[in-house]
Amino acid sequence: MKYILGLNSGGYNTAAVLLQDGVPLFAVEEERLIRQKQTRYFPKNAIAACLEHAGIQMEDVEAVVINWNPAINIEALNVPQTLRMRYMGEIFYAIPSNLMALRADNASSTSEQRIRFLDESELNVQYINHHQTHAAAYFCSPFDEAAVLTMDAFGERHSTSFARGIGNKLDIFYSLDFPQSVGSFYSVYTEYLGFRSSSEEWKLMGASSYGDPDRFYAKIRSTVTLRDDGGYGLDLSLYDHHQFQRSAFFTEDLVKLLGVEPHSGSGPLSKDYYDIAAGAQKVTEEIIFHLANHLHRQTGMKNLVVSGGVAMNCVVNGKILANTPFENIFISPVPDDSGGALGGALYYYHHVLGHPRKYRMTDNYLGPGYASEEIKATLEKYKINYETVTDPAQKAAELIAGGSIIGWFQGRLEYGDRALGNRSILADPRDASMKDKVNATIKYREKFRPFAPSVMEEHFQDYFVDALPTPYMEKVFQIPPKWHKHIPAVTHADGSGRLQTVSKEQNSDYWNLINAFNTLTGVPIVLNTSFNLKGEPVVCSPTDAIRTFFSSGLDALVMGRYIVLKNR
Repeated sequence: MKYILGLNSGGYNTAAVLLQDGVPLFAVEEERLIRQKQTRYFPKNAIAACLEHAGIQMEDVEAVVINWNPAINIEALNVPQTLRMRYMGEIFYAIPSNLMALRADNASSTSEQRIRFLDESELNVQYINHHQTHAAAYFCSPFDEAAVLTMDAFGERHSTSFARGIGNKLDIFYSLDFPQSVGSFYSVYTEYLGFRSSSEEWKLMGASSYGDPDRFYAKIRSTVTLRDDGGYGLDLSLYDHHQFQRSAFFTEDLVKLLGVEPHSGSGPLSKDYYDIAAGAQKVTEEIIFHLANHLHRQTGMKNLVVSGGVAMNCVVNGKILANTPFENIFISPVPDDSGGALGGALYYYHHVLGHPRKYRMTDNYLGPGYASEEIKATLEKYKINYETVTDPAQKAAELIAGGSIIGWFQGRLEYGDRALGNRSILADPRDASMKDKVNATIKYREKFRPFAPSVMEEHFQDYFVDALPTPYMEKVFQIPPKWHKHIPAVTHADGSGRLQTVSKEQNSDYWNLINAFNTLTGVPIVLNTSFNLKGEPVVCSPTDAIRTFFSSGLDALVMGRYIVLKNR
C-alpha cells in the first residue's frame, strides 16, 4: 500500500490529508483539533490524527507533499539570510539560494528534499506550486477531462491560472502574476467594510445581497481592466494589497473615488456599505465570467473545475454556467488553501507518479469520527443527563418542527468550511424569526448573515430556479417568490439561498432527518449552519460539542443516539 501525506503547512488554515493508493483516507484541519480558527501553526496534530486513523507510522509514508514551492521564494538572493545563517539548519535554503543565483534561468517548477536515515529509510518531501495544488481539484471531479480555473490572493507568484486536466495529467498553460489578483481585489472591499481581509470575505458576500449593485458599480469597475488575452489588471494607485508593510489594502485615492469613508469595524453597516459590497460583488462576477469565457475559448472543453479561495464565493459559483458556454461545473468543498493539502497529494500521485485515476469525490466526511461508546463516556464524564433513542433522526425532526434549535453531531467530521450535516446547527426554515434567533443567541454574529437550506435531493428543483445538484453548499440559486413566505429563515434578502442538496447515498442519517421533517411539516428542507460559535472552528469532538451547546442558546444536542435537552 502506498501512503502519501499532503499538507497545507504554512498558510491560513493548515491541514493534513492521507492518501492510500490514491484515495483520501483521512483529512482534517489543524484548527479543528487545537480550537484556533484559521490557525497557521504547523499541522502536527492533524498529521498525528491521519497516522493514527490508518494505524501507521511516519516511516510508512512514501512521500510528504506541500502545497507551496519555496524554491520560487529564494530565486532572488537574500544576502542577510543566505550569507549569514543564524543556525546550520538554514543550509536547507541558503545553499540552494546561492547556487540558484549563479544560473541564468533559475525559475523553479517544483522542488524536493530527501533525507536518508541510518536505517536506510527515507523522508521524501515534495513541494508543488501552489496553483497546481489548487488546480488538482480536477482529480476530485467526476470529469475525465476539464478546463480548470484557479483564483486566489496569491500563491508564490501567481494569482490566477488556466489549466487543462486530461486523464491523470494536469497542465497549467496560462497564469497571471500577483499583484493583479481578483482574490485580493475582493479582500480590499472586505477591509473597506470593516471586516478582516483574507479571513472574513464571506461577510462581504452576505452583505452584498442587501445593497444596490449599480450605485458604485461604475466607480469600482473603472479600477479594473479586462484584457483581450483573458487576463485583467487592477489600478494599483488605488489598491495597496501588494504593499504588505502598509496599514491598509487601499489608498486614499480609492476613498476619494468612492466618496465614503472606510467603515471603522464597529457598529452596523449603513446603506453606503451595503451598496459598496454589492458593487464589489458585481465587478468580481464580471471578472470571473471574463476569465471563464476566455478559458472556454482556449480549451473548447465542456467541463469546468473552479478552485482557489475565490471559489468560496458561492454567489458567483451559481451563475457561472448561465454566463459561460460550459455545460458542467465542479467546485470542491475545500477549494481554499486547506484543500491544497488534498490537491498536492493527488497531483503528486497522478501527474508526477503517473498512476491512473480511480477516485471521484462523493462526500467530504473525511475527518475524525466517534463511536457511540466514546460519546456516551464523554457525557457521563461531565455528569450530563441524556436520553438514548433508537431513531435520532426522527427525534431531531420532531424537535426542529416543535421550534427547537439543535446541535446535530453524527459520523465523521467534514473536511472544509461548510458543515454538511455531520457537525451542523439545525432549525425550522418556516419560522421567520429563526434567522435572527440563530444569529443573535447561538452564532453571535451580524444579523445580515444568511443560513443555508439543506434540501432533499428529490425536491430541490421544486424550490430553486434553474438549480443543479449542489452537495457541498457551493452555489447560490434563486428561490421562487411563491416559496419566500414558506421558508423565510433560509431565503436571503435578494430571494436567494445557498443550496445544499442531500442524497440518501451521500448522508443517510441527515437525509432521514430531513425526510422525517418533511413527513411532519410538508417541507423537505431544514436550516443548516456550521456547529460553532463566532470566532471558533467547527466542533470536532463530543467535548467540543458539549461545550458549544452549553455556551450558546441551543435547545437540544443530538450526538449519535444520545440527546441532551437544556430544560432537563
